[in-house]
Amino acid sequence: MTAPEILVLGSVNRDLIVHAPRLPLPGETLRGQRFGSCLGGKGANQAVAAARLGARVALAARVGLLENGAAMVEQLRAEGVDTRAVAQPADEVPGVALIVVGAEDAENQIVTVAGSNGTLPLSQVESLSMDGLRWLVAQQELPLDSVARAFERARAAGVRTLLNAAPYRSGCEALLSKVDVLVVNALEAQALVTTLGGGLADPEALAQALRAQGPSAVLVSLGAEGLCWVDAEGVRRVPARPVKAVDTVGAGDTLVGALVTALAEGQAIESALAFAQAAAGLAVSRPGVQDAMPHRDEVDRCLTSA
Repeated sequence: MTAPEILVLGSVNRDLIVHAPRLPLPGETLRGQRFGSCLGGKGANQAVAAARLGARVALAARVGLLENGAAMVEQLRAEGVDTRAVAQPADEVPGVALIVVGAEDAENQIVTVAGSNGTLPLSQVESLSMDGLRWLVAQQELPLDSVARAFERARAAGVRTLLNAAPYRSGCEALLSKVDVLVVNALEAQALVTTLGGGLADPEALAQALRAQGPSAVLVSLGAEGLCWVDAEGVRRVPARPVKAVDTVGAGDTLVGALVTALAEGQAIESALAFAQAAAGLAVSRPGVQDAMPHRDEVDRCLTSA
């Protein structure tokens, strides 16, 4: 098996997805339109997104074998993800995410239960091989001390680090000094800056404030308003591609998977951002999470037809 160039340290969930006319109000019961379940979790999603786009990607995770966890790992292998660093404890249940998608605006609400994701130990992180890696990617559905240690090991080995600070968690600001590229949406950026004592609202100002905490670059995703990227060379704004949003679940994970794929290939940042934006635009234009994630030829066609 060819050695991976990207290692995603992240969660694996079983996603339970309900489609409703709109998101329910507190205390309200709505009649749903349809239900489905699929493989999910931010780690699994980002690894699958990168694999579909041609990256050599491995996933480091913990997937309990109860509740048919073995099938989840097998599905990752079928997508071309290297799963040799996925632990499979026999006495634990995998993570679960309950997702409600509103038909009116394609927005969503998500509640997750960590399951085996929440037990990923430092010993597993210490055993990870950094040989041949170019990028380590992590999110915040795992124990933060495990993420921090993985970043420390990666940087010591000359591997670049990308943190998708989602979902926002108290204490995650301590990770910023270990991060090369930080990816957040506007709400996560605001929460982080507020925690750090700021009161900013403008995306560029938020990105600048977060970059001052250690990352070489910060990407703030703004949904229909596009992307804001800040690095040592200044600010870049990338408008969103004109698409009709059908389902926004997984769009951020597609963006991260596409971005790290492009960066691992050595694409210039302008090209990498356009590549990531095109992949995310395709993902939101169709229903599903991993089912909606595009393959490389689709993104290439989208970029050449622009």
